[in-house]
Amino acid sequence: MPFSSYKSIGAVAKKFLLKYVLSDYITELELPVKESFKEELDLLFAEGVVDNSENAICENLIYPVLKEVWKNYRTKLTLWSHESLDYDEDLCGVPDYIVTKRSPLGTIIFDKPYFLTVEAKQDKFEEGWGQCLAEMVAVQRLNDELTQTIFGIVSNGKVWQFGKLEADVFTRNKTFYTIQELEKLFAAVNYVFRHCELQI
Repeated sequence: MPFSSYKSIGAVAKKFLLKYVLSDYITELELPVKESFKEELDLLFAEGVVDNSENAICENLIYPVLKEVWKNYRTKLTLWSHESLDYDEDLCGVPDYIVTKRSPLGTIIFDKPYFLTVEAKQDKFEEGWGQCLAEMVAVQRLNDELTQTIFGIVSNGKVWQFGKLEADVFTRNKTFYTIQELEKLFAAVNYVFRHCELQI
């Protein structure tokens, strides 16, 4: 069953016996936002078509933020776009973005462990979380490491929601972040990347 078949957190939690918690766990880690990045984003919002499709959301809003933060972690982490992730017939598909440990064999090697999955949705956050949480379960099983923390992000480009899976407990961060408060969003994404790096 592809990840896209899971339409809610409840559906995934029930199938894989996960506990659900709503709690703020993110501690923002400040990361300066370059003026050139802000100007590019302002230009896109003023003159571009940024959210007419999930692909547009990915390319214009989500990937640029992820890439900008990832640059600080590129020696240890690799950021993948639309790479197939398959555990079994119940957990398979293509996350929009996934972060892995950088392989010693080079950047073209998609190797475990995996740390973060990111899903873009056009305002369908519940459906996005069903898909993202299924991806997080697949990552946990592929890594074969229940003590590891797997992170997930669901975003429509403007609003960003964060979650983490530890053993059989899925925690969704109560606080949402928005692209209008870019410094706070960068600090939240930076927190996730830092914690991914710490698990290597």
